[in-house]
Amino acid sequence: MKKILLSGVKPSGRPHIGNYFGAMKQFVELLASDKYECYFFIPDYHALNTVQNAEEMRHNSLDVAIDYMALGLDPTKATLFKQSDVSAHTELAWIFDTLVSVPYLQRAHAYKDAEAKGTEISMGTFNYPVLMAADILLYDTDVVPVGQDQKQHIEYARDIAAKFNNTFGETFKLPEPFILENMATVPGTDGRKMSKSYNNTIPLFATREEIVKAVMGIVTDSGADVPTNVYAMHKLFRPEGDIKALYEANKGKYKALKEALIEDIDAFLKPLRERRAEIAKNEKQVMIVLDKGAEKAHGKASAKLRDVKKKIGVL
Repeated sequence: MKKILLSGVKPSGRPHIGNYFGAMKQFVELLASDKYECYFFIPDYHALNTVQNAEEMRHNSLDVAIDYMALGLDPTKATLFKQSDVSAHTELAWIFDTLVSVPYLQRAHAYKDAEAKGTEISMGTFNYPVLMAADILLYDTDVVPVGQDQKQHIEYARDIAAKFNNTFGETFKLPEPFILENMATVPGTDGRKMSKSYNNTIPLFATREEIVKAVMGIVTDSGADVPTNVYAMHKLFRPEGDIKALYEANKGKYKALKEALIEDIDAFLKPLRERRAEIAKNEKQVMIVLDKGAEKAHGKASAKLRDVKKKIGVL
């Protein structure tokens, strides 16, 4: 039997090329492979910590499905669904809440980051690792693709699974992280890591006009022959051997090098942009895909939850 792989991306806004080269490309390749039985979910309840507008949430959730289908996710090979359409996620999270201590959750990176910023911390942020553990463990997941900095999420899921198994009897698999070793750190237009919070992104499905505006706005060092930030981004779209020759031939010609980068980005994004536009024309079909995915996910998740309920004595 194939191992079960689960992955998800929050519907928290428009993806950028940093998201693609950093993780989305690898996710789609894994999900499209025949090595795993793949579950891909849209964690809209997780997104509720930051997205608190109903129309925005609906729009973003549908967009995530469209984005991934445009990138090549085949819904006939992977189960694609929204977290909120499978109520077992939140129900199992509450059961886990009764086993997890406050000091344990206080060690979570997301909680520590929020605390360091001095922001008011919601219970959703504090309990984030518990709901994520429920997301993972419901499907007898074997592997979860993550970056090195997200490994703690899988450690929490393993700890919670082990605690439940020790308390109520063998029930959950202990999932393994699938570390994405080749995740690229993509520079933004200001040289820092590309991030929506820095407002330095190039949208993944950007129009040519958006590409031109973003690339022409890339910060450069006027004293260097080679614009470092432009070069670092260019390596994502053309073999480095070609890049070196191009930049050697155009030393100090920042405008020409930016124009070359524009052409390469647009050539890469144009087919993705066109495919996405075609899929987006039929939102009803995308909703059908999500509904079918939710039906399949519900079948597997409800069976696991029923087993859990028997173990804890509520059935």
